[in-house]
Amino acid sequence: MNGRGKALRSVVSSELLAQVGGLGHRARQLAEGLVNGQHRSPHRGASVEFAQHREYSPGDEMRHLDWKAYARSDKYLVKQFEDETNLRCFLLVDASGSMSYGQPSKLDYAATLAAAMAYALLKQGDAVGLLTFGSSMGTYVPPRARPDHFWNLVSVLEREPVGGTTNLRRPLEHLAEVAGRRALILIFSDAFDEDEQFISLARQLRKRRHDVVFHHVLHPDELGFPFRDLTLFEDLETSDRELADPRGMREAYLKEMQGFCDGLRSRLREGDVGYHLLPSDLPAERAMRQMLSGPGS
Repeated sequence: MNGRGKALRSVVSSELLAQVGGLGHRARQLAEGLVNGQHRSPHRGASVEFAQHREYSPGDEMRHLDWKAYARSDKYLVKQFEDETNLRCFLLVDASGSMSYGQPSKLDYAATLAAAMAYALLKQGDAVGLLTFGSSMGTYVPPRARPDHFWNLVSVLEREPVGGTTNLRRPLEHLAEVAGRRALILIFSDAFDEDEQFISLARQLRKRRHDVVFHHVLHPDELGFPFRDLTLFEDLETSDRELADPRGMREAYLKEMQGFCDGLRSRLREGDVGYHLLPSDLPAERAMRQMLSGPGS
């Protein structure tokens, strides 16, 4: 990736984290629905090594509450042990040149949603990792379940450079090598490479029992094409420019864009890969509720 877009971007706010914190039960339901519960050992809490605490959520067994911790902190905390193999989630965030479109940009929006999802899952004691990409691999952060890991992820999302072409194939190839046991893989991209190899790889990961959900991040301009006057259009990945009259091409453009989205959704769903279309003007909390509702349709 090139050096464009190195300015620090705003990824999370205290208001968003407060909203997301209230969606913790939905994150738990998503995790349990996708990975058949959290694959906890039947021997949890017996002759195993204590790993960490996480906040109590409705539905947790009362016998796992740490009453000593409650006496110290006045908070209900649940003990977790090393043999509790909770959900592992990998967040794949597209930082290619086309993601720089808009203000805030599509990358800003995708980074915010990825951070919000990380926050919700980490609150449940699940492990979250991150992989950014453009034309090549960007930054890889292995999954961790520690609460302070959230800020490691945010730091990458705030500073990751933006540029280059979209290559969805490489990050999925990398995950195929490192993901190991069953995991939740959440992809945030505009998918402007439309590479059939990407579709094939996503399906292959699903066949390996990973749960893969594609979040199609597009700007309202790309979905509605509101341009009226003679406009200079620039390809943000190749820098190619073309002067065009949008009035003469609007109908054909909208038809092609609809076909692009419908085709991508259909090809992914044929392989049991989830799909959500997320316009970048959709409020983050509403987008999170859509994401946590399931793998999409």
